[in-house]
Amino acid sequence: MARIVMQPSGRAVDCRSGDTVLMALENAGYALPNNCRAGACGECKVKVLSGQFDQGVVLDMALSADERRQGYGLMCMAKPISDELVIEWGTEDARPKLFPPKENALFVVTDKRAIANRVMELRLRPVGPPLRYWPGQYVTVGNPGANIPARAYSISNAPRPDGELVLQVARADGGLTSAWIHDDLKVGDNIKISGPYGTFIGDPSVDAPVLCLAAGTGLAPILALAEAALRRGYRKPVNLLFSARTRDDVYSQGMMAWWRTKHRNFDYKVTLTREEAEGFLHGRLDALLPKLYPDLSKHTVFVAGSPEFTDACVAAAKALGVRDEMLHTEGFFSQQQLEAGDDGQLLSA
Repeated sequence: MARIVMQPSGRAVDCRSGDTVLMALENAGYALPNNCRAGACGECKVKVLSGQFDQGVVLDMALSADERRQGYGLMCMAKPISDELVIEWGTEDARPKLFPPKENALFVVTDKRAIANRVMELRLRPVGPPLRYWPGQYVTVGNPGANIPARAYSISNAPRPDGELVLQVARADGGLTSAWIHDDLKVGDNIKISGPYGTFIGDPSVDAPVLCLAAGTGLAPILALAEAALRRGYRKPVNLLFSARTRDDVYSQGMMAWWRTKHRNFDYKVTLTREEAEGFLHGRLDALLPKLYPDLSKHTVFVAGSPEFTDACVAAAKALGVRDEMLHTEGFFSQQQLEAGDDGQLLSA
């Protein structure tokens, strides 16, 4: 058992042997930003002030040799090997705000259907107590017994009393897990879920117009956030822009249309990037944004999709005035193969 100390707050959490720093912080409810959980995206990068840790295998693009020399590490893969590890993360009044994740919670597949080209929707019911999560978070799904690695999928529905989770899974080129879900997993099968994870969550205390930008299955966490906001009676405008390649890639349009009819403050538009069709916008969202929303200085903006889509939308939104603290992103990283770092894996600060 090691001790992780966060500075400047001085708060500490215990880290079990074999756990990563990220796991220890999440188990205690702290929301350290993260995305891929595999050393590939770099979102969990923090500076280690003292102590020694095993960095594990990470991508050089996520943690450069220079950053290693400066004492930075990726906490999703870092495991302490000294009794205490002091990291520079959080504020002086840092407080836990996430539900501790569960590992291998048993669910049953109650429904499975194709909802778009290459996208399968799963409905899962828990055998035990409902999984507690914030809208916008994700879970991991895999099948170790069949050598199917665990992959992250966003929950697309707001929490419900029966604990049902809805996942929208795109078939990834060469992706073992998505192929297993699409081709082998059946209605009635048992499945184990770990989570919730992630910090792509809204702040209920913020009272501002909301703009959501999504591409592909980036729509999933956006749907959960929108459903939760509308359900709790959020009164400010909530607008959703969804980018798809063709009409065959569009899904959940019925739900969005129902929300628009039921809630006067909700509206949505769909843009197609590879074809033109009546009733749809045409073109990339980042290019359309200035015409649709010339001033975002008073908006809260949520962006979810591929890293390329997210980066482009963030740049466009910032050019239109959105403030950093009002901008939330979730970049969906592909199932990448990791490479060993070149500086050795044992690091100390």
